[in-house]
Amino acid sequence: MRKQLFALALAILTYCTAFAEKKFSVYAVGFYNLENLFDTQHDEGKRDYDFLPTGSYRWDEMKYSNKLNNMARVLSEMGTDVLPGVGCAFIGVCEVENAKALDDLTAQPALASRGFKYVHIEGQDRRGIDPALLYNPSLFTVHNAKLVPYVQSLEKDSAYFTRGFLTVSGELGGDPVSVIVCHLPSRASGSFYREQGADQIKVIKDSLLKENPARKVFVMGDMNDDPTNRSMTTSLSAKADTKDVSEGDMFNPWYNLLAKEGIGTLMYQGSWNLFDQILLSPNLLNQDGKKDYSTLKFWKNQIFKRDYLFQTEGKYKGSPKRTTAGGIWLNGYSDHLPVVVYLVKEQQ
Repeated sequence: MRKQLFALALAILTYCTAFAEKKFSVYAVGFYNLENLFDTQHDEGKRDYDFLPTGSYRWDEMKYSNKLNNMARVLSEMGTDVLPGVGCAFIGVCEVENAKALDDLTAQPALASRGFKYVHIEGQDRRGIDPALLYNPSLFTVHNAKLVPYVQSLEKDSAYFTRGFLTVSGELGGDPVSVIVCHLPSRASGSFYREQGADQIKVIKDSLLKENPARKVFVMGDMNDDPTNRSMTTSLSAKADTKDVSEGDMFNPWYNLLAKEGIGTLMYQGSWNLFDQILLSPNLLNQDGKKDYSTLKFWKNQIFKRDYLFQTEGKYKGSPKRTTAGGIWLNGYSDHLPVVVYLVKEQQ
């Protein structure tokens, strides 16, 4: 803990230099698709058969142990470019099978050393994968949590079951904060399902802000859509530039990374997509030239990259290094890269 506090103090000192000797606290929040974090045992009602010792992936204790170690390494390093030894206050994750997998994950030394805990509520996804929130209790205090189910309209398929929206409210840096962790339906399902999911997220977000306009709201997850797609631009009204963000909108700091720079978090047929996003409510922004940091404000965002996260040879060189590809176990990480947002608040 002393090392973490010292590292945080250094980060604050560094940030202060750029702001005329004012003192600021810096926080990081992130999201990471863990790509099939399954344990090795069958859960009744779940389609987890590929991830059993007898399944197609031959998913045994050795592979599971390596997967846990690899995921913990990434999660523990997220945010440390700015906050060495401290990292993220909370990280939304998806593609987690159950609480046991999260118990095993947070028991890994890289996370256990910071006392990481988690919020998870079992959902109705037929594959058996859920969103969850990992958090450092010394930085983020959880007050309540609920899983809002994805509700399919009768216009399509009323029996459509997929991931719900994990909504966790608490306190970060003395400010009220809520985070909605999502994993929208796959590309194979068609845009209708993702747009409908985003419509439902907006209802949750709006209700949180109506209840407390001072609450900072983050919507994060694997959207299975780019920032330029309708689920983001229309359903969630996520804007690319802070000057365009009005009440009822959200800010999407990832839009220009993809649209202008071609940078993404996962690769398909040699091109980047940016499905992994963290959207911010307007009260996390300074607009119209204001420099009010009396509450948490957005500073910058980052696609988290390390050399070990990428394929270094072969057909998929340059793409994220997966756990398994083409039926071959690679002892990799995920087909997605993590994302991080940094926040600042002036110390009083």
